[in-house]
Amino acid sequence: MSKDRVDHYLYIFLDEGGNFDFSRNGTSHFTITSITVTRPFNFDTSLGFLKYDLIEGGLDIEYFHASEDKQKVRDLAFKIIGENLPNLQIDTIVVDKRKTNPNVRDIARFYPKMLGYLLQYVCEERNLKDYTGIIVITDIIPVERKRRAVEKAIKTTLAPIMKATKKPYQLLHHDSKSSFGLQVADYCNWAIYRKWTRGDERSYELVKDGIRSEFDIFKTESTYYY
Repeated sequence: MSKDRVDHYLYIFLDEGGNFDFSRNGTSHFTITSITVTRPFNFDTSLGFLKYDLIEGGLDIEYFHASEDKQKVRDLAFKIIGENLPNLQIDTIVVDKRKTNPNVRDIARFYPKMLGYLLQYVCEERNLKDYTGIIVITDIIPVERKRRAVEKAIKTTLAPIMKATKKPYQLLHHDSKSSFGLQVADYCNWAIYRKWTRGDERSYELVKDGIRSEFDIFKTESTYYY
């Protein structure tokens, strides 16, 4: 590597919507969304200013979380995300859980398979030789079984890809409160999830121009009813 070469890492921030309950009591869909971006993260500064503007306006806000934020906060955060869409790329896997074969509903099989599809697509659409390496960041995962499933998906998908390009990769679990990238992923995934589960496209319209892929993975598969 030339000594005047500037490191240029590809960051992938991940978020998900829905649960792993495949009974009638569970969510109808499950989504995994990635935000792919390189430094500088221009939204960091803008969201930081917004956070402290809100605090100075009397709102006690620690971080941005779409499902919990007030609508006025969501409007302001989505405005900033919209302004930064040219600098990021949104990809998502949408799973209609009714169509999921019972043989793959266990989290140890289901999650690595779905996340693997997403990561493979994201990586294949990029010339990884242009980057110093890949850094994948998820929220903290308190459930050990799920954490193992995530790490399995990352390892089985990224390891062979990165070995071929001779580039390193990292998987990090950070508290979303510490990362505006994870908070942007949360907002984008929330907007997509609302569209698929409630037919509510208000927020989706604000981010759709940044969505490169929105893959209904079982669109052509046979449906498994309960």
